[in-house]
Amino acid sequence: MFKLKLTSRELTFASALAAISAVLQLYHLGYQSPQWGMWIDLVAVSWITAYFLFGIRASFLVSLLGAIVITLFAPDTWLGASMKWVATIPIMLLLFLFFNVTKQEINKYRQIKNLILPLFLGIILRNLIVIPLNYFYAIPIWTGMSSAQAMAAIPWYIIFIFNAIQSIIDVFFAWLLVFSFRLERFASWKN
Repeated sequence: MFKLKLTSRELTFASALAAISAVLQLYHLGYQSPQWGMWIDLVAVSWITAYFLFGIRASFLVSLLGAIVITLFAPDTWLGASMKWVATIPIMLLLFLFFNVTKQEINKYRQIKNLILPLFLGIILRNLIVIPLNYFYAIPIWTGMSSAQAMAAIPWYIIFIFNAIQSIIDVFFAWLLVFSFRLERFASWKN
């Protein structure tokens, strides 16, 4: 499900989903780790929702617009926006690649069991990227710790667990919105 162009309808929905992610960032419903500042929140749910509705291109657009808007309206969160974007891209890519490799249609995700393998692989890929990024980029900027201090203070498995939980929340709530609350009726693959 990769189209070269998005329709006007898809662009409208993408803009709305990006705005929703920005509002969720500004309101910031969730849990923040007191040690190093990572949030478990709902910001990327709309990014994954865009994938389920319109495919990888729309999802990428929503995530990029959401991250930019978050950065512009909450300048102190540029670090969080960049980390959220980099961390969510592997999940979107694995959802996309899984069904492209298996030659399935996106509506096969209606059965939640079809999400298990791509989500598991996405969590692994996400953590391979974000654990080093946390130690060498985010934690030093956020806390002022050196990379060595960050590694001593925050074990890698804590970062892994936070990111795994965040990935599950992102995908599960997006799945719930699209397939249980019937947003799929607006999906481009329904037409």
